Amino acid sequence: VQLQASGGGLVQAGGSLRLSCAASGSIFNSAAMGWYRQAPGKQRELVAAFTRGGPTNYADSVKGRFAISRDNAKNTVYLQMNSLKPEDTAVYYCSAVVLGGAFWGQGTQVTVSS
Repeated sequence: VQLQASGGGLVQAGGSLRLSCAASGSIFNSAAMGWYRQAPGKQRELVAAFTRGGPTNYADSVKGRFAISRDNAKNTVYLQMNSLKPEDTAVYYCSAVVLGGAFWGQGTQVTVSS
């Protein structure tokens, strides 16, 4: 299983970034795909995730600013991040949750300057 995340970078507050995560085809269609983040000194937290047959979940702190989407033809999940704030600075991880466990990508750094 491979999850390849990209799209991170340095952006000013108020700016936008789009993260991409390409997943191997064997898992993409069966997993609940999502994004998590981990800031220095903090625990990893959910940002946004699809659920299996249920609603899309968003962290309260990103509702209205971030949007998760997927392109099944490309086995890719995206995270559009708008109105970025310095507190959004973190390493962002793509995840694929399946029965019995979860797979993680390598992470991509997002830094928002004030």
